[in-house]
Amino acid sequence: MKYPEFLHSHGTIALVAPSFGAATEPYKSMLDSARQKFRAMNYFLRIGPNCYLGRGTGISSTPQRCAQELRTAYTSPRNDVIISVGGGELMCEILDDIDFNKLKDAQPRWFMGFSDNTNFTFLLTTLCDTASIYGPCATAFGMEPWHASLYDALGLLTGQKLSFDSYGLWEKGSLRDETHPLLPYHLTENEQLTLVNTRGGFLSMKGRLLGGCMDCLENLIGTEYDHVAAFNHTYGGDGILWFLEACDLNVMSIRRTLWHMEHAGWFTHASGFLIGRPASGDAMMGLDHIRAVTDILGKYHVPILLDADLGHMSPMVPLICGSYADIKAHKNHWAIDMYLE
Repeated sequence: MKYPEFLHSHGTIALVAPSFGAATEPYKSMLDSARQKFRAMNYFLRIGPNCYLGRGTGISSTPQRCAQELRTAYTSPRNDVIISVGGGELMCEILDDIDFNKLKDAQPRWFMGFSDNTNFTFLLTTLCDTASIYGPCATAFGMEPWHASLYDALGLLTGQKLSFDSYGLWEKGSLRDETHPLLPYHLTENEQLTLVNTRGGFLSMKGRLLGGCMDCLENLIGTEYDHVAAFNHTYGGDGILWFLEACDLNVMSIRRTLWHMEHAGWFTHASGFLIGRPASGDAMMGLDHIRAVTDILGKYHVPILLDADLGHMSPMVPLICGSYADIKAHKNHWAIDMYLE
């Protein structure tokens, strides 16, 4: 696994919009504020041409222009790290114009984003053998004040922090809108974990981190971009610690997606599962979001941690996709240590 160099003092952050751009409020003001904050920390910024656009279908611009922006940012020696402006819907359509073979041969750089950005974080790791960061997008850094998770994400980008603890409270509904674009997370809900296959109430699992947003991963199964079998062959001896979360998928769709992943052979070397709170997890026909997962994954008899700080239901713990990790949990608290090996 290749690990990029971390962001150094006075380094350069490239902002790109391979998915949605910050074309409307509150996202435009959030991105403006994030830029100000990064500059106040003495980082240089390079703003991609699509960052404030909304001209594409489900992405900021045309697939070709989004791919070009991302390729240029990733291969430019002037950039140290890259952060995506936001998630979206159809980032998958830019993949044919990325040229992953060229990126595999390029100097590795940290790319951070989540949601639709799974189309790049996951493929950097499985196609290019390069670690990536599944973490907050650039607009989140515009909030005032920052939540601890944003300090954690920046700490990860700078290499100052590789171990994290869950945050205890989460946001069920945001108060942020066009009039109040910079409000912090509205933390009203206590973290309530479900732990499966524990010992004495304690959960412990280790392995090579791999995963992302299931809405995106499901689309990659069986395509020319599905190299999970090769990744399993290379790193299966470490055990694969899957991290998964969902945005638009309801509980039936979550269960179908996990079934699809299972039958595609993705979980053959699973050593554990870290599952984020689903954004659309209401029960349907007697199926809740817990059973949607455990009815499929329970047969592997490995630890499963559900309703973690991961993904769309903020805040989120930043994860290095491709790193070796050690996760421990007890009651409603979990912690992760990541290792660059």
